[in-house]
Amino acid sequence: MRAVIQRVSEASCNVGGQITGQIGPGFPVLLGIEEADTEDDLQWLAQKITNMRVFGDENGLMNKALADVDGSILLISQFTLFAQTKKGNRPSFIKAARPDKAIPLYQQMIETFDNLTGKKTATGIFGADMKISLVNDGPVTIIMDTKERDSH
Repeated sequence: MRAVIQRVSEASCNVGGQITGQIGPGFPVLLGIEEADTEDDLQWLAQKITNMRVFGDENGLMNKALADVDGSILLISQFTLFAQTKKGNRPSFIKAARPDKAIPLYQQMIETFDNLTGKKTATGIFGADMKISLVNDGPVTIIMDTKERDSH
């Protein structure tokens, strides 16, 4: 799994003129799922994201996690995070999981975030043409890949 996480003061997802999800302070999470991803990848990534200390404390240092600032998550499916761009000018998405694999893991990530944060996770619509609006705070943008995690 690959994720792009941004610290925002607000974010929303619009599909066909309708807002499907919006948050105040927190993380929009762009989530890419590949065929090799497992439940273990999902659990590791969800824990890392919800516990990531990138919000400012009283001294302006990045010491607070999502729960410490009553933050929320906006989860957006993003198969293009697995674009392969070595050959030609048209990206290949062959490494991205097909919907029959990706949708159940995406749904499970929503439930996992709900449980870890104690809040309803805002979402886009899997596979839809989504318009994402956000105000990046900092800016703080972090890219994570479960295949690159340190085993220690």
